[in-house]
Amino acid sequence: MKQSSPDDDGTPRLDADSPMLMGLDVASVARLVEASGDLALLVDGEGVIRDVAAPTADLAEARQWVGQSWSSVVTVESRVKVEEMLADANLTAAQRWRQVNHNGSASEFPIRFKAIRLANGTTVAVGRDERATARLQQRLLQVQQSLERDYLRLRQAESRYRLLFEMTAEPMLIIDLATLRIREINAAGVELLSGGNLQGQPFVAQAAAADRDQLIAFVGAVSTGTTVAPIAVSLARTGAEVALSARLFRQGSDAYLLVQMSTGDAPRIGETERLTLDMVKRLPDALVLTDDRLDILDANDSFLEMVQAPALAPLIGRPLGEFLGRPGIDLDLIRAQVADHRVARNVSTILRGDDGGQEEVEVSAVRSGDKDNHYAFTMRLVARRMRDLPPVTRDLPRSVEQLTELVGRMPLKDIVRESTDLIERLCIEAALTYTSNNRASAAEILGLSRQSLYSKLNRHGLGRADEDEITSS
Repeated sequence: MKQSSPDDDGTPRLDADSPMLMGLDVASVARLVEASGDLALLVDGEGVIRDVAAPTADLAEARQWVGQSWSSVVTVESRVKVEEMLADANLTAAQRWRQVNHNGSASEFPIRFKAIRLANGTTVAVGRDERATARLQQRLLQVQQSLERDYLRLRQAESRYRLLFEMTAEPMLIIDLATLRIREINAAGVELLSGGNLQGQPFVAQAAAADRDQLIAFVGAVSTGTTVAPIAVSLARTGAEVALSARLFRQGSDAYLLVQMSTGDAPRIGETERLTLDMVKRLPDALVLTDDRLDILDANDSFLEMVQAPALAPLIGRPLGEFLGRPGIDLDLIRAQVADHRVARNVSTILRGDDGGQEEVEVSAVRSGDKDNHYAFTMRLVARRMRDLPPVTRDLPRSVEQLTELVGRMPLKDIVRESTDLIERLCIEAALTYTSNNRASAAEILGLSRQSLYSKLNRHGLGRADEDEITSS
């Protein structure tokens, strides 16, 4: 047998005059051609398909091509390839595989062909289905595009961070918690410390010798993840007194401290005030402080645990409405109650976490008396409160019992009408209780117009609406 040589795609190829191919009958040759690919076309000298061998069901529609020109069943850009394969096909020259896109009943599909000219002038085109490869290439392209988009977003976020970090007028440093060396420092920090290039320098060495033990203890407390009150230290080079505050954040497996320095009067917090702040941070109930727009200013550890937040810093400045209550309803009701009664107590609502979960909570709120109108919210999980209460049994309302006793005494449609009225009354009562008898808010919760709610209040005897309210609605 003559030595075989590899094909252009690496597949071993027997020479045409190999003794192994001598003496094969027509049926054996046909089976050999059919087994060599997923599709085989027999094309005459005029380029018309005379026979099709499609062993797999995926290419069964190719049998409909019999009697049609091969160029007519492919896409426009593939017609030149078909013409070239038919023109170059012969018994001696080695042909390379060419990908041809065919018009399918649902969509285009690619097939890789090699054409061989037979002695009688007809051409056998052996094809291999490339749809699986095309799908894999498409997925690879989509993944690559997704990675490029993510990389671009990261680069943009990094650029915004660096611009904000450098342009802020407040001196700031980023400290590597493992080495306690300065990782990054902005221009305001360099000017305050008067140290030139401070990257890589020990952070503790920037403080005066008398304050270094205090600074080490401060860093150790912050590294545990707890919120620590700012401290006052003197700088080693200038002797100026600054106030230091720091927050812990993580990037991958590394931990860092974001240190802010202030040249104003350093805070002098008494022991009682310091103890009070520490206890508030450790309360089992969630506590959140917001500004007048209800954007988060501060929160204790219980709130971070409830919303599944790793640290407080990412929450600063975010609207409380992203976590608390139904959009446009609960927080507006709480603000209205605080405005009317100076306090809101035990309002039932939901608290959503960053992981998509939600919990039922009871919320109380107060507003500060300063000109900025800050708000403080306390939240307690309803499940925790219910767990603390002894189990009780609740009987059905007397009206419901009366309805069940009507079975057999009056038609079903009359009983249903009575049941509907009872449920409607119970829902209206619950809405009025929830909104502290605020009828406008109750109508919004129930999805009714004010006129409809006032009409139902009169019908159920729950309170007569004032004529002024009806007229204004």
